[in-house]
Amino acid sequence: MRRIVEPMLAGTALGEAFEEDREYLVDLGLLRRDGAGGLVIANPIYREVLPRALASGPRDSLPQIAPTWLNPDGSLNPDRLLDAFLAFWRQHGEPLLASAPYHEIAPHLVLMAFLHRVVNGGGRLEREYAIGRGRMDLCLHYGAVTLGLELKVWRDGRPDPLTEGLTHLDDYLAGLGLDRGWLVIFDRRAGQPSIEARTSSHEMLSPAGRGIQVVRA
Repeated sequence: MRRIVEPMLAGTALGEAFEEDREYLVDLGLLRRDGAGGLVIANPIYREVLPRALASGPRDSLPQIAPTWLNPDGSLNPDRLLDAFLAFWRQHGEPLLASAPYHEIAPHLVLMAFLHRVVNGGGRLEREYAIGRGRMDLCLHYGAVTLGLELKVWRDGRPDPLTEGLTHLDDYLAGLGLDRGWLVIFDRRAGQPSIEARTSSHEMLSPAGRGIQVVRA
């Protein structure tokens, strides 16, 4: 199962997945073959349950986090949410990555665990699976606020995914009807500074003119 679900969440190809493994998960009813080609999670319930189960280790390891991302009226403040995530990641990113069972998608699982803590207060988190497209797309709904996020990983031997990520995020946000979003780039290259030292954010415009908060973590 790991050889299939991990790349599905990471958006990479099913390179090490044997045919019998794929057939087994299809026979179990967890996956199905899409009419347009490729494997997809069989139904919306499994799309919700699988990543929640994988993120259970980081979620159980989360420290107590005060909901500083809420306005006095209880609505979500995206700017405060960004500040809260950056502070959380700088302080707790390293140990929580070690608690994630799937190394390739450990950053995704930790971020999802954090966002689950946010939406438990009255929202929901939706995920888009993108096999072979090198990304994971998330959509956070909380009251009147909808936030689109794209997660990418910068690996050894690969170029900076910023330009590609901005283009992909444009398409995702267009489908959501949004003019702002987050692009989160996890730098997993060898020899990088500590998470505390390298985590940063800045705002820039996408090719279509959307305001994108670029997070480097």
